[in-house]
Amino acid sequence: MTLRVWQQRCLEEVFVKFSSGQRHFLCLATPGAGKTRMAAEVAKNLLEQNKVDFVFCFSPSISTAKGMRDTLEATLGISMSGLIGSKGVCVTYQSLNHKDEYFWDMFRQHKVFAIFDEIHHCGGNEIENANVWAMHILRNIHSNASYTLALTGTPWRSDSRPVTLSRYDQVDGNLYCDFEYGLAEAIKDGVCRIPKITAVDNNNISVAKSIGNKTKYTSIKDMLENGSVSYQSIVENETVIDFCISEANKQLTKVRKYNPSAAGLVVASSVAHAELIAEKLKCISENSVSIVSYKNPFSEELINTFQRSQEKWLVSVGMVSEGTDIPRLQVCCHLTRIKTELHFRQILGRIIRMTQNDLTHEAYLYSPAQPQLIEYAQRLHRDIPEEVRPIKTLVSTDSVKLTKKIEGTLDEKNIKTTESNGNTVIKAPSNVTSPNRLQTSLLDNYINGLLFEGEFSSRYIEACFLSKESSIKQH
Repeated sequence: MTLRVWQQRCLEEVFVKFSSGQRHFLCLATPGAGKTRMAAEVAKNLLEQNKVDFVFCFSPSISTAKGMRDTLEATLGISMSGLIGSKGVCVTYQSLNHKDEYFWDMFRQHKVFAIFDEIHHCGGNEIENANVWAMHILRNIHSNASYTLALTGTPWRSDSRPVTLSRYDQVDGNLYCDFEYGLAEAIKDGVCRIPKITAVDNNNISVAKSIGNKTKYTSIKDMLENGSVSYQSIVENETVIDFCISEANKQLTKVRKYNPSAAGLVVASSVAHAELIAEKLKCISENSVSIVSYKNPFSEELINTFQRSQEKWLVSVGMVSEGTDIPRLQVCCHLTRIKTELHFRQILGRIIRMTQNDLTHEAYLYSPAQPQLIEYAQRLHRDIPEEVRPIKTLVSTDSVKLTKKIEGTLDEKNIKTTESNGNTVIKAPSNVTSPNRLQTSLLDNYINGLLFEGEFSSRYIEACFLSKESSIKQH
C-alpha cells in the first residue's frame, strides 16, 4: 500500500532524526490520519536495515493493540505474536504492571524499537511525577530501547503531568513535536472528513424543585450556570436523548444514500444509559443495535463484528474513544457526561477517517449545547481550512416529540400531551414505568422534574477564528 504524502514526509523525518543520533521521536497527527500505518513503515525500514532486532508496541486498549498488530503484520509480513519466530509483540499499557524481568531484559539484551500508541495516556517525564505506566517506560525502556516512536493525536493530559517521552520548553512550557500533521492539512489532503458539529439546545427548560416551584431557563447554558442541575441529568434526560438520536439517525440515513456502509456511534454515560439509548435506536432506525462496554468481556468481538457488518448503530460505554479503527463510522451522538477536550477530540476522531470509496467528505457530531463542548468545537475549527468551515445555522421548526417504548406495551394513544402557556409538555403516563429507566441519582431525587418544554434547535457550531498561534511547536 502506497504511503500518503504526510506519512512519507514523516518517515523521512524520523530517519533524519535517528541518523543524527536522536533516539526518541514524537509524532503529532490528527486522529484518523493514519499514524499506525506510518509507524509500521518505520518498523519495516529499521528491521530491513538491521538497526533493530525486535519491535514492541504499546497501546491503551486491547482493540487498539490488535489493530496495531494487524497493521504491523500486514506491513512486515511476519508475526507479531510474541511467540518463537515472531519479530515482536503488541501489548496494552495496563499489561506493563504484570511484565516480569524476562520481558524487560529484551530491551537490555537486544536492539528494540518501541512504538507508543496514544502516548498521552502515560504521564510524567521523571520517576517522581510519573503515573504507573510512565514509570515502567522511564525505568525499563527510555534508556534501553534503541529507538522509540511516540504517537498522539491529542498531545496533552487532563492532569498537570507532562506527556511521557516528550520535550517541553523550560521557559514557556510549550511542547515540542518532531513532526506535526494537523486537521487542516488532513482535510486539504483528503485524508480526513470535514467535521460538522451540531449543538442541540432548547429555548424553554423548566426545573421543578417542589410542587408549585418551577424555575424557567432559556438555554442549557443558562440552566447549567444558574440552576442546580448537573450535565449528567441532561444527557440522561429521555427528551434530550430522543431529539439527539432522531436528528443523528436522519443524518445517517442521508449519508447512507451515498455511503451505504456508513454507521453511527452513540457515546453513553453508563450501561443502563446505553441500554435505554439502544432500545430507542431500535425503534427509530428499525435495525438491531450493538452495545459495547468496558464491563462486557465480549465487547472486543462485538467491535470486530461491527467493523465488517452493515449494521447502522453502535452504542459505547468506555470503549471506542480512541485508536479503534471503524472508518465507516460517520455520525456520532456525544451523550456522555465526560467533558474533557481530550475525550471530545478523540471521540470526533472516530468519525472523520476517510474510506477508500467515500462519496461524502463530511462527518457529523451531535451534542447538547454544553458551554465547554462548544468551546472545544470552536478551538477545533481554528485548524479547519477557511473554505470548508461549517458555519451554517439550522434551526428546527418542529416542537419536541417524545415517544417511549416500554416493553412494547406503550403506544401513541397512551402518551398524554398537555399544553402549558403555549408550550408542549409530553409525558408518559404516571402509572407506567420502564424497566430500562435509569436509576435515579440523589440529585434526580432532589429535583422533582427537568422538562424541556420548548422547541429544540440544531445548529452548527460557528468557529471563533482566532490566531493560528499554537502552544505546540514544531522543532
